[in-house]
Amino acid sequence: MDRPAEQLSSGQVALRRWLAADADLCLRLVTESLDHLRPWMPWATSGYDLAAAQDFVQRCVADWAAGTAFNYLILSGDEPAGAAGLHARIDPGGLEIGYWVHPAHTGHGVATAAAAALTEAALALPGISHVEIHHDQLNLASGRVPAKLGYTHVETRPQTRFDHAPADSRVSKVWRITR
Repeated sequence: MDRPAEQLSSGQVALRRWLAADADLCLRLVTESLDHLRPWMPWATSGYDLAAAQDFVQRCVADWAAGTAFNYLILSGDEPAGAAGLHARIDPGGLEIGYWVHPAHTGHGVATAAAAALTEAALALPGISHVEIHHDQLNLASGRVPAKLGYTHVETRPQTRFDHAPADSRVSKVWRITR
């Protein structure tokens, strides 16, 4: 599979590929966001530390090289604002978008702009016919993103792919957009 560009932009946000040297930045963003992320992200625990951040950025580098995931730091202006990525974990011909935003940047269209940039990049890749966004049915903020971008809600199903987070219902909504 071809890879998306290492830097993307849409509206107010820029995305750049996570680098191995970004562990301290990753740690800061996550720890400042723990209360906001904990209900929906099983990895967002009070035990998140520098080793976890180093592991994340090293996996980002390895996954990029393998073509299995393309993870980005979200920047709003010049300020780090969260993370987003394209993941080759759905059916052939598709990529899934995941995202989270630092609480200081929620409600300002950051996740929507990041997902728009990722959608455009994904659909420009050869062999990619569709992009999906999956989120817990109770995570209403995450559900507003695909709706704003013109994705179609295609399915609601039990969530079996990941560990469960404290607030999740264990039911995912699946949204899809096609080329």
